[in-house]
This record gives sequence, structure tokens and C-alpha cells, in this order.
Amino acid sequence: MENMTKHQFILLVLLVSFVTALVTGIVTVALVSQNPQPITQTIQRVIERSQAVLTPEPLKKDETAQLEVAALSRDALIEDIASRVSPAVVSVVASKDVPIVEQYFINPFPENDLFKDFFPDLKVPQYRQKGIEKKQVSAGSGFLISSDGLMVTNRHVVEDKDAEYTVIMNNGKKMPAKVLARDPLNDMAILKIDGSNFSFIPLGDSNSVKIGQTAIVIGNALGEFQNTVSIGVISGLRRTITASGANFGPEELSEVIQTDAAINPGNSGGPLLNLKGEIVGLNTAMAQGADSIGFSIPINQIKRSIDDVRASGKIVYPYIGVRYVLVTPSVKEKNKLSVEYGALVSPGQNNEDAIVLNSPASRAGIKEGDTILEFNGTKITADNSLNKLIQSHRVGDKVALKILRASKELTVNVTLEERKEQ
Repeated sequence: MENMTKHQFILLVLLVSFVTALVTGIVTVALVSQNPQPITQTIQRVIERSQAVLTPEPLKKDETAQLEVAALSRDALIEDIASRVSPAVVSVVASKDVPIVEQYFINPFPENDLFKDFFPDLKVPQYRQKGIEKKQVSAGSGFLISSDGLMVTNRHVVEDKDAEYTVIMNNGKKMPAKVLARDPLNDMAILKIDGSNFSFIPLGDSNSVKIGQTAIVIGNALGEFQNTVSIGVISGLRRTITASGANFGPEELSEVIQTDAAINPGNSGGPLLNLKGEIVGLNTAMAQGADSIGFSIPINQIKRSIDDVRASGKIVYPYIGVRYVLVTPSVKEKNKLSVEYGALVSPGQNNEDAIVLNSPASRAGIKEGDTILEFNGTKITADNSLNKLIQSHRVGDKVALKILRASKELTVNVTLEERKEQ
């Protein structure tokens, strides 16, 4: 190194730098060829995969055809149901003798009155009855449930006991109808027309109805458009509503079915149908100030009344003869009760007696202020009200009531008797 010239030293440095750069380049190329793809390419692929997941694949030709066939099949099914049941859906018209009022005009002053000379052309209207005429006073819907002419409608459609009722069939034929029974608890009534071989609609099972199922409503919409068909779904179950508009005033209906199928004035008394063409409800009310909110009485609540009329010609309800309020947190607090369930025996809203005179409850010694906790071993709650438990039994059944009285529990036995129509 000592004998190396300056020129030789520079050449050596350049040679070492070249070799070093060459080796570095070869190593870098080898490493890059073994590394994964750049991060930008990886993100792009993630985005592509996400889009593939979020964007549904277009339906295949056979899948589209299947959906079209299903839609056509549903339409055909509804058309078939409407065609089959329409002959059994009727209009119920109430007619009544009403006075014919005639208007006439007279001069109010007597013949020899001085004012008559001053006002000879003065005339005032007067009214007088000129005979009577039969006039339609209301209209609703109904449906036949047997080939012998037995039919169901709402009680408020036939509530006027002085009116005459006519059924207008699907073909326009008019037939007189007799009201066999008016239900004292539910808004339903049973009628009869003479004849045989009538089309009728089978009764379904309202306990099997589910929210979201298709609902079909048929009735005499607005009292004018006979056999109007509307389609919707079951929107709710076990609703409690206060229905008004009847002559006997508002009434509470419990356990009713809610639907968005159009129920218009005049549809009252018509059937609510499922996709089997069976009756699952009796259309009874619509919500005022809202669209597509209608209510039907479950057909299972009506079946026993139909059986009663067939067997005895009247609707029979058992009762024990108490007025009560269900125990709620507010009722518990207000009355300082020690329980959170049961039926507190209380006077009515208009201060009616809590215990009906000569009723099963009065004979069993039940008192105002008692809380009935259990009915034949079943706790009384909002889902199992006392009235609901009573109506699940028959007249003549003996039942045990567990009662809380002044912090002591006792059991009394009562025999259910027939509720008289008020």
C-alpha cells in the first residue's frame, strides 16, 4: 500500500464502489421479487371483495320466473276466495215505519184581526203528519254460516228492536230476516232467513292467526258498494278498544284483531278471511282519524254463541255478579293493597253496586273491597282477566275463588249462573 501511487488508489476505490453497487442492486431485486403486493393493491382488492358482498347478484332467469308464478298464484287464490265466498256475504238493511211530515203555510193572524189587513201576504210554515211510510234507517253487512240460512252480523247493525230487517243477497234478491239473538257482551248478533242450500263460509280458527298474515275483508262498503273486497295483513292481536256509535253507548271490546285491510262504514258485520277462505273475524270497528286501522272480533269468541243459539235459541253467558277493576300498580297504591295482581271488587263507574243483588257472588258472601286473586287455581292478571276466565266456563260450573280480605286469604265456592240481558 505504501508503494501504491495516487492514481492506483483512485482506481481501486472506483472498483470497490462499482462492485458494492452491483451486489446491492442484485440483492434488492431478489428481495422485492419475494415481497407481497403493494398496500394500495391490497386495499383495492378488499374494496372489490366488499362490493361483491354488498351488491346482490341479479336473479337468475328461473328464480325470477318462480317469483312471478308465486305472485300469480297468490292473485289467483284471492280471486278464487272472493268468487267462492261472495254469494255468502250479504247486506243487512233495517227499515222502519216513520211519519210522513207535510209542510204548509198559513197567515198567523185571525180573519178579523187588524194586522191581517196590513200583512195579507204574510205566511209562516206549519207541519203536520200525513200518514206513515216504510223507510230504510240503516245498513250493514253479514255472512251466512250454514246452508239453512243462519247468519252473523254486528249487534249494532240490528240493535233497533222496532225495525224490520231485510237481507239483500249477492244476486240482488231480497229476503226478510229474523233476529234470533243479540249478544249482551260482544258486538254480534245471529239472524235467520228462510230457505235451504244457501252458500256459506266455513269458520276458521282465530287462535292460529299470526301477525303479518294476509287478511281479506268483504262487505257492503259505505252501505252502497255491495261485496267490496279489500286486502291487507293482520296488523295486531289481542287489542282492547272502546267502540262507539251504537245507540247503547260506548262499549269495551277486548282481544280483537287489528288489520290494515280497509274496513269502511257499512263493512260492519262482514267477514275477515284468511287465505283458506275461512272466517277468522267479524269486522266491527275502525279507528277514527286514522287510515288502515280496523278491528275484528275473533271468530273463536263467537263460536260458543252460535252453538248456544242452535241449541237453545239464545246466547247464554255465565256470571258471578261482581263489578271489579284489575289490580295495577296505580290501583295497588291507591287502595294500599299488598298484592300486584287480582280483581278488586269495586262499585261501577256510575256508582252501581259492587255486588249484584241475588247473584252467585252475593250468596257466596263476597264483599266490596275483596280482591279475587285466583279463579279455579288460575291467577287473575291483565292477560287472564276475571271476565275472560268466567267466559271459559259454562253455566252450572262450580268454581273456587281465592280471595284476599283484610290481609287474610280465604277460598269461597260459587256456582256460575246465567247472565240476564240488561
